[in-house]
Amino acid sequence: MKKLPPSVTALLLQFAAFALTLLGVRLSGLQPTPLAFALLCGLAATAFSHFIGLARWWLVIQLLFAPALVLTLALDIPPGFFLATFLIMLAVYWSVFRSQVPLYLSSNKVWRALEGFLPDAKMGACFTFIDLGSGLGGVLTHLASTRPDGRYAGVESAPLPFLWSWLRIRLGGYRRCRVHWGSLWDCDLAQYDVVFAYLSPVPMKQLWQKARAEMRPGSVFISSTFAVPDISPDETVQVDDLHRSTLLVWRMQGLPLENAE
Repeated sequence: MKKLPPSVTALLLQFAAFALTLLGVRLSGLQPTPLAFALLCGLAATAFSHFIGLARWWLVIQLLFAPALVLTLALDIPPGFFLATFLIMLAVYWSVFRSQVPLYLSSNKVWRALEGFLPDAKMGACFTFIDLGSGLGGVLTHLASTRPDGRYAGVESAPLPFLWSWLRIRLGGYRRCRVHWGSLWDCDLAQYDVVFAYLSPVPMKQLWQKARAEMRPGSVFISSTFAVPDISPDETVQVDDLHRSTLLVWRMQGLPLENAE
């Protein structure tokens, strides 16, 4: 049976917590306030989430979801506000429920650290770079400014970040940059000298397998912060930024795929 996405699992656990709490309240004869009832639901959902093995940050969401809903309803906020908020969140995070890759923005210091992994400048030569999950386009535009001898590509699945980065590139006159709206899994990595990703822990094993299958010997795969399970990087670079980012670097050697798992 295919495993449900954590977001769906969390929602089902919220329903189960509500049903169990409602049953317990009726059997006990208690009459808690709406906020107290919501807190009981949150505690039950948190317990269920812990036992089922959801990530720790989901426990916080499960605990606060019902109480936050009750408090929000008590504020009597116009419905249009929630619709606008939902549409904005949808445009920014789009397929996070499926991909489990939220919008992470790398720092200026990470951009500068990436400069050291670009191929050496050669007369008449042009290298290629792709950012998988390019967000607002900061990596692409920075590198295109500092190393105009390269060609830079990005892929982004969320509509609003894609539109932002597309406008940033077009209006900024970055002629050697392009960004595509779509899935990183549809990209052919064989045409790039440097592949960069700042995603989440979830897709890293699958992305590594894709990189090993497609990338050319001598090309470079770089992940910001998130490691490939059981595969040690050839090099790590600690970046002195707010998030203490780490660049994990693998240099493709053309090893058989069975050695990459």
